Amino acid sequence: MGTREALAKKIAWISVISNIILTLGKMIIGWYGHSDAVFADGIHSAADVFASVIVLLVIKIANKPADKEHPYGHGKAEVIVSGIVGILLFLVSIYLVFEGITGFFKEVESPSLLAMWVAVFSYVAKVVLYRSSMKVAKQNNSKAIEAIAFDHKADIVASLAAAIGVLLSIIGERFSIHLLQYGDKVASIFVAYLIFKIAKEMLTEAFDILLERNINNETIQEYIAIINEFSDVRRIDRIRARELGHYILVDLRISIDHFKTIKEGHDLARSIKVKLMEQHDNIEEVLIHLNPYFPD
Repeated sequence: MGTREALAKKIAWISVISNIILTLGKMIIGWYGHSDAVFADGIHSAADVFASVIVLLVIKIANKPADKEHPYGHGKAEVIVSGIVGILLFLVSIYLVFEGITGFFKEVESPSLLAMWVAVFSYVAKVVLYRSSMKVAKQNNSKAIEAIAFDHKADIVASLAAAIGVLLSIIGERFSIHLLQYGDKVASIFVAYLIFKIAKEMLTEAFDILLERNINNETIQEYIAIINEFSDVRRIDRIRARELGHYILVDLRISIDHFKTIKEGHDLARSIKVKLMEQHDNIEEVLIHLNPYFPD
């Protein structure tokens, strides 16, 4: 098993185990502690468990090398996972908004102090999990691990909001401030909004990659700067690049002097490809088309 795949599986397993513990804790305490916000945070953690299991199932596929049936590799499998997680989080956010709004029309029950401490513990745990997961995702350019990290990110603010909501409700009950007693309900809706925001980001990125949108202009300009270092390149006619999960494919059309031999053109194209891949290790392939250049 490759290092990248092994790390991805390790992160996914850590996420599964930690989220199972947090899911059970938040849903049980949230239910019995009368906290909609903590219970909602528990539902989100349950979604994280599902997401991590999907990642574990697809990592091996995404890291398979290109073959005859899949000449561009299997990297989009990670993107599909990211999209599935995004859809899941979107549905969870809609459910939580519904539950939060209907809570305003029911008798208000002040949540227990234990529910707040569970939310605080979840916040601390998620900060650690997010930072470690995102670090591994960036080091290995893995969309699958990044999807897990984004789930942890959503839980960070969600758990903090849940803790504040519970605290406000408790204060409202003890000091007979009726408005503050709805703090837990408001927090559950805020948690839903945060989950929706993360879902939107994930779905937008997944659709962009699946529709093969060109990568960001800043990176394209870096590629152009490298290509222009070769004096034999008279003109860059076209350059485009697309993400396929954790790697990038580059398509390039350049013009060289019309009197250059096929070998000279081949050697130049190979040199450009090697330099691009050396300076950007996430480039998997560079396809270069040569056009004849005629001075005006």
